[in-house]
Amino acid sequence: MSSVKNLKKDINSVYGELIEAVYLRELLKPKGSKDNTEEIVNQVITSFDSLIEKLNQKNVENKKAHFKSVAKEFKVSAEELVKSINAL
Repeated sequence: MSSVKNLKKDINSVYGELIEAVYLRELLKPKGSKDNTEEIVNQVITSFDSLIEKLNQKNVENKKAHFKSVAKEFKVSAEELVKSINAL
């Protein structure tokens, strides 16, 4: 498993790219609903905040298992967000 620092960088870059993709999609298809794009951006931000908060927890008994579960949650969350972006 990669370090916590690298996981934080991955989370930041992936979610940043997802927000870029949402806004790019909005620019390319201006007839779409802006409410949907704002909702997806809010989901990305909420998910990002949640994962970073979990990574910064100090009172964790088994750190290795905790970070693996956060990495797994990150992967699942990112996949769901990509599906919702593609559905726009």
